Amino acid sequence: MSLFDLSMTEIHTRLKNRDLTSTDLVEESFKRIKEVEKEVQAFLLIDEESARNKAKQIDEEIKQSEELGILAGLPAGVKDNIVTEGVTTTCASKILANYQPIYSATVYKKILAEQSIMVGKTNMDEFAMGSSTEHSAFHPTYNPWQLDHVPGGSSGGSAAAVAAGEVYYALGSDTGGSIRQPASFTGTVGLKPTYGLVSRFGLVAFASSLDQIGPITKNVEDAAYVLQAIAGYDPYDSTSANVQIPNYLSALTGEIKGLKIGVPKEYMGEGIEPKVKEKILAALKVFEGLGATWEEVTLPHTEYAVATYYILAPSEASSNLARYDGVRYGVRADSAENLIEMYKKTRSEGFGSEVKRRIMLGTYALSSGYYDAYYLKAQKARTLIKQDFENVFEKYDLILGPTVPTTAFKIGEKISDPLTMYINDVLTVPVNLAGLPAISIPAGLVDGLPVGLQLIGKHFDESTILKAAYAFEQYTEHHKLKAPVRRG
Repeated sequence: MSLFDLSMTEIHTRLKNRDLTSTDLVEESFKRIKEVEKEVQAFLLIDEESARNKAKQIDEEIKQSEELGILAGLPAGVKDNIVTEGVTTTCASKILANYQPIYSATVYKKILAEQSIMVGKTNMDEFAMGSSTEHSAFHPTYNPWQLDHVPGGSSGGSAAAVAAGEVYYALGSDTGGSIRQPASFTGTVGLKPTYGLVSRFGLVAFASSLDQIGPITKNVEDAAYVLQAIAGYDPYDSTSANVQIPNYLSALTGEIKGLKIGVPKEYMGEGIEPKVKEKILAALKVFEGLGATWEEVTLPHTEYAVATYYILAPSEASSNLARYDGVRYGVRADSAENLIEMYKKTRSEGFGSEVKRRIMLGTYALSSGYYDAYYLKAQKARTLIKQDFENVFEKYDLILGPTVPTTAFKIGEKISDPLTMYINDVLTVPVNLAGLPAISIPAGLVDGLPVGLQLIGKHFDESTILKAAYAFEQYTEHHKLKAPVRRG
């Protein structure tokens, strides 16, 4: 049995009783990395020396004090778009291949303050633009369940590292489903918090009005622990919400009698793989058995969500990525004869095809003569999508459906067809457009690949989705299944 099979509560107890050390946990992580990383390729950077030194430091702190951080001793993966002082942060892009930040993201500081240990930076789609982690400039990541399949994206490295047992938990970011979709594909738990609940300071921006950092974990209890550590107001983030942070762990009662669930007909209709739909209907039976009730509801503007997202997100990306010009930081192209040529060569050589595609889409949507026709109209559609959710939440506590319409697809299957890849996000992007919290939890296997169940909550009501997810988890065994790390 791996030490990572222990619950966080059990680890805390053993650390306090001196039956376990942070060094033991870090060595468990590196042992597993040595066993499977060559196959999975979840990491872009592994920082053994720093992790071991940090573990020794924490062990000394534990000897001196009875107080333990809530993430004490736990080895973590950190997505490579979360800046880490003195540790290379590339966003899986050639243009930042040599970038070492001079400051750390607020979330990174928070997990360190809770005595967690970063063992490495996880792979991702370049600048978080993608749904398969095939768009990394350095190498793809492979799904631990079947190595010829994708782990999802853009936080595929973080999800794969947790699913393969390389780290206890990982941090990801979610702009249109980039935590929940890879969690669904890898049989892990992925939580996208309410926009503004977790600081974005130090998260390299893709689409600033949509991006949100959150945890990928083995189970719901672990997600509650990590959220407790990273949630909270941050004056360095102008979009951070100054709200009271509840005790998320106290929500994990297993009691959901009387909970009202809405199931959108748009999330269970055309395009949803029949076997995936069966798993969701089976999950609803579990919720019924626990005393919850559900009814079919409608989110009528769902059909416009993908189009809306793929105008707004590239538009924001076009603006945010203008800073990568080879002047201030990052890679600079050689042999340019003047400034304009240096800009062009740096960006054409430094950015990958998917990033270039989205910059061009966004620049076009924002350009004179097209702004009203595309960007402004998309903002209006976003408001309608948000209102759809508000109307449902007047009567229901939660919205439930699949996280993704299908299970993981094969490596290379969709990379040359960006439109098909974009449609894969149909059930996740509405949540980001509305700024809502949502969680993906394991709902079983179809042909040996995991299916994700998505629970969507009201703004800043992470407690309810955690409560419902935990109750479901207690009455099922799906989260206990382990990825075999083998070819299908």
